[in-house]
Amino acid sequence: MCLSRFCQLLLLRLAKPVFGLQGPTILGVPVSFAAVSSQNIKSVLVEERRFTPSEDFAAEARLKPAEVEALRAEAAANYKGFWARHAQTELRWHKPFSVTLDESTAPNYRWFVDGELNVSWNCLDVHLEERGHKTAITFVGEPGDVRHVSYRELHADVCRFANALLADGVKPGDRVVIYMPLTPEAIVAMHACARIGAIHSVVFGGFSALSLKDRIEDAQATVLITADGGWRAGKIIELKEAADKALSRGCRSIRRVIVLKRTGHDVKMKEARDLWWHDAIEGKTPVCDPVWVNAEHPLFLLYTSGSTGKPKGIQHSSAGFLLGAKLTTKWVFDIQERDVFWCTADIGWVTGHSYVAYGPLAAGATVVIYEGAPTHPHPGRFWQIIESQGVTIFYTAPTAIRALMKL
Repeated sequence: MCLSRFCQLLLLRLAKPVFGLQGPTILGVPVSFAAVSSQNIKSVLVEERRFTPSEDFAAEARLKPAEVEALRAEAAANYKGFWARHAQTELRWHKPFSVTLDESTAPNYRWFVDGELNVSWNCLDVHLEERGHKTAITFVGEPGDVRHVSYRELHADVCRFANALLADGVKPGDRVVIYMPLTPEAIVAMHACARIGAIHSVVFGGFSALSLKDRIEDAQATVLITADGGWRAGKIIELKEAADKALSRGCRSIRRVIVLKRTGHDVKMKEARDLWWHDAIEGKTPVCDPVWVNAEHPLFLLYTSGSTGKPKGIQHSSAGFLLGAKLTTKWVFDIQERDVFWCTADIGWVTGHSYVAYGPLAAGATVVIYEGAPTHPHPGRFWQIIESQGVTIFYTAPTAIRALMKL
């Protein structure tokens, strides 16, 4: 496998849960990262090495070579049947679908069109009996705070916040913008929206007030979920301040702003509009029946960066996105019950949606999230987290590794 062609990712499966004992491996093959000066950093821009899985790794893999070839052959011979089979076995349906693919409005293709399900229910409720006490999310804050959230706890948190949104008048199809640091509450907000059929649109916390304004107005969102701030490189990122600036320039559709108290510094709260997260969920029950939605019901909107023009909102449907995220999480990363998975992407990007907020949880995995900068307070922060949290599968970008190699 040529890593430079593998979705431009660096995927490490660690040989031991503790990084320092044996070091990283790729597909069971030991690798090392030598220091690289800024002068010859270009030498690692192209990766030509191939890594053949070790016998031990291959023996434990979720998919054996023969199974991979069988899947390829099945998909090539009957792609509709291929996706129908996996949709039936991997997803739990409230109303099973009878039509796999509707091509009547091509090129707008519609999958599993008469089926009904709920994405949050597929990621949380389905695990409560067998994995209720298993850690769903391990959160590491930049200042050093650590939280472990079980599937049962995450389910309760999602239900409470979903009930808070319902109490505030949020209905299926309403758009909710999320502008938060990477904390468990951000994932709770996403799943709470999915649970009640609302459509979330996550805006990366590093984007400006103007970028936030553009996305709110395009989506015609009615609710904005943000935080007082987040931590990055030892400094507070003023999220609430940026949100206020965005709203002061327009965004007339926003009627409610819910604010998570993350950093604890003073922020301005607008009467009758702004509400603290902890006040919003106070007294809310940890039980919320899911809203069953059509397979093609929009799960989220995610906007392009806007570097080549006005940001364009991409709409992702519920069943198709979830099936793709779950299967690729299981197949590409070979996630198994014992694994601790860390994808360093922010939820402001589609990778964070697929391999932080949805795919790993649908697969019943433990996922690590980190709030801050990879170099704070030292360049070894990634490896420190890997060791302390027992990460067994690490997914990051070559850009991040090259940057660390230059330090």
